Amino acid sequence: MPLDRFNPPALHAPDGYSHVTISPAGRLAHLAGQCPVDPSDQVVPGGLLAQTDQVIANCLTALSAAGATPADVVRSVVYVVSSSPADLTDVWRRLQDSSLGPAFSTASTLLGVTALGYEGQLVEVDLTASLD
Repeated sequence: MPLDRFNPPALHAPDGYSHVTISPAGRLAHLAGQCPVDPSDQVVPGGLLAQTDQVIANCLTALSAAGATPADVVRSVVYVVSSSPADLTDVWRRLQDSSLGPAFSTASTLLGVTALGYEGQLVEVDLTASLD
């Protein structure tokens, strides 16, 4: 049974995501927040978009290991270390335009935060995927 994504007419029109995502009953994969960290446990250099690219790669790896694809994601939360709406928009666009993009058509939240767990970390993505 596919995911049901919709936007109630009484809510604003969202930019690429859905206000409501309903998944069929069954198993869910809850991924830990994926960080811009390479296999040697180092935060990748190069700024916000370079870190976003590493997060995308890490999310795709974790989803695949769980037996899921970006189209199976039912909820996402994106954290960006910035108070600038332009920075948040840049990360959102990079995520949507990537091979992970279908994950962000479901219920999604984009947050500007003051700090994340690794020194120098600028972005993190938390995903939940339906395995049925």
